[in-house]
Amino acid sequence: MVHLDSTEIASWHRQILLLEAEGKVTRTFRRLDPDRQFAVIEALLAEAAEVGPQAVSVKRVAARAGVAVGSLYQYFARRDGMLDFAAQACVGFLTECLDGYRPVMATLPLREGLLAYLGGGVEWSRAYAGLLSFFVRAAYQGLPAYADSMVRPVARSMRGLLAALIEAAGQRGELRAGVDVDTVTRLVHAFTIILADPALVPHLNDYVLLFDTGHQPEAIFEAGVDFIMNAIGSRREGTDHG
Repeated sequence: MVHLDSTEIASWHRQILLLEAEGKVTRTFRRLDPDRQFAVIEALLAEAAEVGPQAVSVKRVAARAGVAVGSLYQYFARRDGMLDFAAQACVGFLTECLDGYRPVMATLPLREGLLAYLGGGVEWSRAYAGLLSFFVRAAYQGLPAYADSMVRPVARSMRGLLAALIEAAGQRGELRAGVDVDTVTRLVHAFTIILADPALVPHLNDYVLLFDTGHQPEAIFEAGVDFIMNAIGSRREGTDHG
């Protein structure tokens, strides 16, 4: 079971209150312990990732979450709204967390910030396995219903976090002259996805061949960030870390 920290609990509670006000979840669910709430959400998303959104079984979800089938019907106003609620709650939670990291990340030197973004992002994603598995299915296999409601909003927040980091680096003189920050942010966003996702989704690594026993994520991330720094960093930054 995921154990949320105090900041995550506050963010999660805000999402549940908003969705309760919209009639998408009941007061009974809102009164559950946050970790138990997230267990139900993770079970819904993991089930949908495994069998597809149209084949979700309430019985299997209940078993995954460790709750009675009847409890699920007490938590949600409509059976067919369970998955959309789970996805919407997680999108709000994810984007709020990502957006909240911007001020702190912007204070870090660019190289340090990029390494924290990669390493922390992988560690965080592994802790939320059900959410990760559903997001991967929506992003890589294409679930049209969730492209606008889930994939793009999360991706925009990811790119926004990188933009804050890169813009701050430019203001500190860490970027080489003439760098187009918007274009660079888009490229770094795409590059960090290529670096991180195969560490989270083994079948992607079968294609990109980034990791093996002699090439672990930490070392690959270091090399990838050095690659970025050599491409966009000032001469001083490239000399220090290249």
